[in-house]
Amino acid sequence: MKIQLPFNVIAFMIFLYFIFLLFKGWKISTALKKHQRLPPTPWKLPLIGNLHHLVGALPHRSLEKLAEKYGPIVHLKLGEVSAIVVSSAELAKEVLKVQDPACADRPQTIVSKIMLYDSTDMGFSPYNEYWRQMRKICVLELLSAKNVRSFNSIRQDEASRLIKSIQSSRGEPINLTEKIFSFTSSITCRAAFGKVIRDRDILLSLLKKAVPLTGGFGLVDLFPSFKLLHVISWNKHKLLAMRRKLDVILDAIVDEHRANLAKTHNGNGEFGGEDIVDVLLRIKESGDQDIAITIDNIKAIIFDMFSAGTETSSTTIDWAMAELMRNPCVMAKAQTEIREVLKGKKTLDDNDIQTLKYLKFVIKETLRLHAPIPLLPRACRKECEVAGYTIPLKAKVSVNVWAIGRDPEYWHEPESFIPERFERNSIEFTGNDFEFIPFGAGRRICPGINYGLANVELCLAQLLYHFDWKLPNGMNPNDMDMAETKGLAVSRKNSLLLIPTSHNPSIDS
Repeated sequence: MKIQLPFNVIAFMIFLYFIFLLFKGWKISTALKKHQRLPPTPWKLPLIGNLHHLVGALPHRSLEKLAEKYGPIVHLKLGEVSAIVVSSAELAKEVLKVQDPACADRPQTIVSKIMLYDSTDMGFSPYNEYWRQMRKICVLELLSAKNVRSFNSIRQDEASRLIKSIQSSRGEPINLTEKIFSFTSSITCRAAFGKVIRDRDILLSLLKKAVPLTGGFGLVDLFPSFKLLHVISWNKHKLLAMRRKLDVILDAIVDEHRANLAKTHNGNGEFGGEDIVDVLLRIKESGDQDIAITIDNIKAIIFDMFSAGTETSSTTIDWAMAELMRNPCVMAKAQTEIREVLKGKKTLDDNDIQTLKYLKFVIKETLRLHAPIPLLPRACRKECEVAGYTIPLKAKVSVNVWAIGRDPEYWHEPESFIPERFERNSIEFTGNDFEFIPFGAGRRICPGINYGLANVELCLAQLLYHFDWKLPNGMNPNDMDMAETKGLAVSRKNSLLLIPTSHNPSIDS
């Protein structure tokens, strides 16, 4: 016989449970304060802590405002979770370099556990032997300078397709955001899967929905001891459904790679060599690793390749074109450099791009204002001190790269798009200059910098070389919508619509 409790009884039980959590959190908080010196904390509300301070604006903007009021290091209570946010170059150095081993973990979320196969990718894996092993594989086997160069023919082919696609618009407005995403995603698909691209459009659609989710926290993450949330969470059920669809496609791709390798003993790459899935399967089958690699691990790395190689690259190109449209003088200077260097050549190659100094300044300035990941996520694996304050064990630690990139202490006219600022200094984004760390720093600096930059540089150079651009409907550049959308990589909220006019390279010669 099935017994059903009245709704008011269930509601009362849930209420009592919340009261219990509130009391438990108060006791823990009181105990911590007795032996810890935590950073300044804004005023809190019962149960939710400081969550109300993040309502309204995007997190990196809300946290910048809190830093202006409370200082460059702030302690927040987000539900049950302790979070530390640093917003200055000096403190970023302490977190990412001085205390790197102690703060080298990643926050574990319901999204990373489900969509990233129990966080076994490179981006969200805990700092452990598995992570060190996989990073070594990524650096030496997948994303080395040699391998990045080996994808050059794929990049050139996709660039040619991009140019032809834009030329076919015949002076009509185009959705440049979509075309840029198609360019970067096609390169990543061909590099990762070679000739085996099963259900590509469905796969890209799933990954495009999943990647932004990895940048946030759900109620389950903020109230981990409230087990009822784990059961009733609608978000969890949606993620599991998405994961099942992703599994079907990725399993088929991996199985087909294994079958082809067993049959032909040749790689599945487009030119007879290995693609990224081939490399990972070879390493798995070799058995030479200290920690065995599973098929789920391979699928998690594929997810990383998409998010780092496609989402962040396309977002950077999109922001760069938007900033160039808002700053016509910068656009003219960048186009003049490219067209003078190429002198009528029909195509660009890697050697040409290496000579385009101003283009590189444009990309740097874009990364300063629009860091691919505005809040670098870390987690404290060992209690430590930063600026004399205690960073509690298991606290979530965020470095507000977006705020540091706009800090007037380091940057003259920080809100202005001025690529020339990089002519006057030697600041690089390799993780040593902490006022400019769009790709992170320390042990967890992005291993795919070369891969992503190669795509960004080629695409942007092609767009500026082959076309002149104008805004539709006579729009004033100052009226452009530069609103952001939430996600791991903060992209433009609305697509960039522009009118291209083909430029004849022979005129320059």
